[in-house]
Amino acid sequence: MVIASPSLIAIFVVCAAGFLCSALFGRKQIPYVLAVAGVLSATLMVLASATVLLTGQSLDAALWELDGLGRFRIHLDALSSVFLLVTGIVYFSVSLFVASFLRNRDDEAHPHRLYSMLYFALMAAIVLILVASDTVLFLISWECMSILCFLQINYDPRGHSDKFAGYIMLAMSEAGFLAVAVAFLLLARSAADLSFEALRTAGTALPPQALWLPFLLGFFGFGVKAGLIPVNFWLPRSYTAAPPVFIPVFAGITLNLGFYGIMRLNTDLMHTGYGAGLVALITGSVTALVGILYATTDGDMKTMLAHSSIENAGIIVAALGAFLVFRALNQPVAAALAISAALYHMVNHSIYKTLLFEGAGHVEAATGTREMDQLGGLARYLPGLSAIFLVGCLAISAVPPFNGFVSEWMTLQTLLRSAVLVSTSVRIVFALCGAALALTAALAVTCFVKTYAMNFLGIRRGKWEVRDRAQAMSKFPMAFLAVVCLLLGILPTYVLPMLNRSVEPLAGTSITTALVQPFFTATPENVQLPAAFLQDFHNLGAQVGRGFIPGRGLVVLLRGGEANPVVFAMSPSYSLIALVILFAIVWYGFRRFTRHRTLARRPVWAGGIPRLLPLLTYTGTGFSNPVRVVFQAIFRPTIIGDTRQTVAVHFRTAIRRQREETHIMDRLLLKPVGTAVQKIAAFLAGMHHGKLNAYVTYVLAFFLLILFVYRGG
Repeated sequence: MVIASPSLIAIFVVCAAGFLCSALFGRKQIPYVLAVAGVLSATLMVLASATVLLTGQSLDAALWELDGLGRFRIHLDALSSVFLLVTGIVYFSVSLFVASFLRNRDDEAHPHRLYSMLYFALMAAIVLILVASDTVLFLISWECMSILCFLQINYDPRGHSDKFAGYIMLAMSEAGFLAVAVAFLLLARSAADLSFEALRTAGTALPPQALWLPFLLGFFGFGVKAGLIPVNFWLPRSYTAAPPVFIPVFAGITLNLGFYGIMRLNTDLMHTGYGAGLVALITGSVTALVGILYATTDGDMKTMLAHSSIENAGIIVAALGAFLVFRALNQPVAAALAISAALYHMVNHSIYKTLLFEGAGHVEAATGTREMDQLGGLARYLPGLSAIFLVGCLAISAVPPFNGFVSEWMTLQTLLRSAVLVSTSVRIVFALCGAALALTAALAVTCFVKTYAMNFLGIRRGKWEVRDRAQAMSKFPMAFLAVVCLLLGILPTYVLPMLNRSVEPLAGTSITTALVQPFFTATPENVQLPAAFLQDFHNLGAQVGRGFIPGRGLVVLLRGGEANPVVFAMSPSYSLIALVILFAIVWYGFRRFTRHRTLARRPVWAGGIPRLLPLLTYTGTGFSNPVRVVFQAIFRPTIIGDTRQTVAVHFRTAIRRQREETHIMDRLLLKPVGTAVQKIAAFLAGMHHGKLNAYVTYVLAFFLLILFVYRGG
């Protein structure tokens, strides 16, 4: 059912009000404008999307009319609502974070007014992308979003910004935009008009062979924004160059637009064959593995988090690829599981990555550095920030009971469902990609153990001083996201039914019926479960909470056949209860058996050294060095200096080497392409500096070629 709703228009009205107030108010009022208008617009986004996801009704509103193109309309369906919901949650936190961040800045040169105006303009463009219901409005909004992102990255009145990072981001965005535009035009050849409804009718009617070109153009065109290999070389540079007040929007919202474009075009408007799904699955798995390898070995907090975003993008796209394969091979339950895992992980990544980038911004503001080799001991100076940042590290490392565990666990279980496929070659691809994602998950734990330990634990290694102790209000946005991470982690049985509104139209079946059982009672919905099995789960306590806990239950369970009634099961809610009980028992036992002991303080013995010096402690580089050595074939660093100092010829005291790191995409793609372009340019330049006889020869050869082609035709 589609209903007209003014709430969609209200979002743009609030954004316009924020834009105008930013232009008219004074510098000291700008943070309050950001906080009030930003939080209000974010709340409207959450309310509108929640209305669609809870009621199943789509929201619709009419815009202006253009000659030849008809009347533009905006339409919020279930798929858009998932992305708009997470956009609203992130913007709620980011608006408060930016307001507190700018309010505490004493730098008069900082462009508060211009940043705030760009902030609300970008917010309106992002929402318009998500609710556009036709190709023209979608592409116009997409182009506005790309330009506004470029302006926010590249504008710095002090001239300290990395101009190259902004320009390369804009160049790649334009290349992706052209690819996407061509993909839509190819699909529109068989459509009645340029609306998404007409494109969906045409795309589902065309054979899979005719969709290969629009699929590849759309997949890698949107993949530019999503950070997929091989078109993601711009992303770490741009994330590192982005100002701290913009990077949470960059990582938590605009990255999702790439996933939205891929899902809208390649899963909603088109029904491709399983070959397209294998391309997405392999691309996502390779992207995830390469991303986490560079994240584990990088020493800059922002660059490390940027590579981690690439890793998570790969996980999401791998799940999307599995969905395309399962849907094409008529496995609706497995397809529903795959697309649910992709959407769940997209939501999770937005939440905890925004939290981590906000924390990185606070660390940089407080210490003046982002280098993990120089940090250390921040838990002593910023205990509140340390505790909240730890939640983000646990969530992104997929440690229960936080949200990253649920979506990554579902993704790996999705790949294991390849057992239902008939083709051996497809199952081999799934097995290899599953192994790559499992290795990625293990390296992610290593990466964020290093991140937290090197930044917040141990002793201070650099000469920095804490210049800005974050105020209570500035911690609230991060604390809010930390609570959301916990809720998404322990309540998947409430999240999955909301996601099901967008999953069911794409997969053709309900993920709620397949995964979320109604407290394991004998009902028509779970008659496949034998009575003995139900009794066993009852004895294990799976029905705890029945009668006073709302919803369908607290256990996520994939139903199987009669021989294997349950494929897998988990309950993060019960796991949290078990962890709390376990910690309580340990705490009580410790207090009980140590209450009569007295505390004695003695000097710390450090191998005969009177005091442990910072130079003697582990650094981030040293911690990640084993990964760098094991995967040296991927990193392939260049040694540009090797000096050795010796005493009396025989005793070596020091070896100093300088390494030049070249990203694998730069080495395999950018450098060869750049070299080829330079050679072609040099050849053409030589042609422009020849003699007159040479020019006459070129003209004669050209005319002979035309005659040859004409006669041959």
